[in-house]
Amino acid sequence: MSGLTAAEQQCHNLNDLKAGKYQGYKRLQLVEGLSEFPEEILSLSDTLEVLDLSNNLLSELPDSFVQLKNLKVLFLSFNQFKVFPDVLGKCLNLDMVGFKSNQIESISETALPKNLRWLILTDNRLTQLPQSFGQLSQLKKLALAGNKLSSIPESFTQCKQLELVRLSANELTSVPAGLFKLPKLAWLALSGNPLVGEHKAHSGIAQYEQQDIVLNEQIGQGASGVIYKGKLHNAETDIAIKVFKGGKTSDGYPEDELSACLTAGQHENLIKTFAHISEQDFLALLMDLIPKGYENLGLPPSYETCTRDTFVEGTQFSIETISNITKQLADVLTHLHNQQVSHGDFYAHNTMINEQGHVMFGDFGAATQLHNLSEIQQQQFERIEVRAFGNLLDDLLTQSQLNESKNSTLAKLISLRDACLNDNITLRPNFADIKVLLAG
Repeated sequence: MSGLTAAEQQCHNLNDLKAGKYQGYKRLQLVEGLSEFPEEILSLSDTLEVLDLSNNLLSELPDSFVQLKNLKVLFLSFNQFKVFPDVLGKCLNLDMVGFKSNQIESISETALPKNLRWLILTDNRLTQLPQSFGQLSQLKKLALAGNKLSSIPESFTQCKQLELVRLSANELTSVPAGLFKLPKLAWLALSGNPLVGEHKAHSGIAQYEQQDIVLNEQIGQGASGVIYKGKLHNAETDIAIKVFKGGKTSDGYPEDELSACLTAGQHENLIKTFAHISEQDFLALLMDLIPKGYENLGLPPSYETCTRDTFVEGTQFSIETISNITKQLADVLTHLHNQQVSHGDFYAHNTMINEQGHVMFGDFGAATQLHNLSEIQQQQFERIEVRAFGNLLDDLLTQSQLNESKNSTLAKLISLRDACLNDNITLRPNFADIKVLLAG
C-alpha cells in the first residue's frame, strides 16, 4: 500500500505498542508468538488500515475487533485458526484478507466481509464454501488452492467481478458451468482435482536421478521451488535446475507443475525444458539457462491494482514493440492450447524480453492440463486465457508512447484488445484467430 512511512512498513513490537509509540500509524505488523489478540491494537482504530499478524499462534479474534473501522487489509497467515472469524463480516471496509496456511475448516454464512476484493485461503481444510459467497460482488482475486473442497456453490457464479481464481489441489469432481462464463475471469487454475484427471505420459522426455546432477549457486526462487545453476555429472555445460519444494504451494501440487511443463513441449518462446527428475522425495526440472540480457517485461500486481501488473515508473513501449511482443505471445499461447495446456498465470511479470525484442515465457505453477476435459470446457479455458492476453495487451498499450495515436497498427491492437476483453466469452477470438489478426 502506498503512502506509508518507513517506520510503518517495518515489523513492530508489542512493548512499543503498549507504550503508545504507534499512535497515528496506518500499518502495524507483529510477529511475537501471539496466542491472544492484543487489545492495545484497538487504540489505533482511527488510523489503522493494514494489520499483519501472520506467523503467530492466534486462533480467534475478539468481537471488539470491529472497532478497527478503517481497516482495509488483514493478514493472519500461518496461525492456528480453525474457523473463519465471524466478526470480520462486520468489518465493512475490509477489502483484502489473507488466511494462508491455517487450519480453517468452515466459514459461516455471515463471516465474509461484503466488500472483499482479494481473499486468500490457500492451504486450509475447507470442505465447502458458504452460499453467501455469491454476495461478494466486488471480489476480484480468490486463492483457494490446497483445501478439501469437493464442490463449489452455484452462488459462486454471481461473483461477476472475479478475475483470478485458484482452485488447484482440492477434491473437485465438477464445478458450476457458470464459472467458465464469468465475464471478467482471466486466470483460472484447476489442476490437482479429480475433475482434471490423470497426467499425460511423458515417455519421450529424458529422465535422470538426483545423483546425476550437481547444484551450484541459487539463481531464482518462486512459490513452488528454487532454481539453481548446475550441471549434469561429467558435462561441461551449465544448466538451470528447478528443485520443487515438498507438499502444496500457493498454486497447487509440484507434480502438476512438472507435468504441465513437460506437456507444454518445445517452442522458441518457451524456456527449454529437456529433462526431469521424478523421485519420491525429489522433483526437479532440467532447463536451458536463460541467456544474459533478458529482463522481466513487467512487475507483479500491487495492492492497488489487485490483478493487474505494474511497471517500472517511466516505462514506455513503442507500438512496434507491442506488436512484436503480442505476435510472439499469441504464437506461444496457440502452441500451449494445441498441447492442451492452459497456463493460468499469463502475465507480463512471467514474461522476459531482451533488447532485440525476443520474448521468453515460463512458470507453469498455475497451469491446468485440459486433455481430460470436454471439448467445450477446453474451448472455454482458452477463451478465459484470451482475456488474460487482452489484459496484458491493455497494460502494454497503457504504457505506450502517446505520440503514435494515429498509428494504424495501434488501431488494430486496440480493436484486438477490445475483442479479447469481450464480457461474453463466446464472442472472443481464440489464439489461432489472434495469430491471423496480428499477421494481417
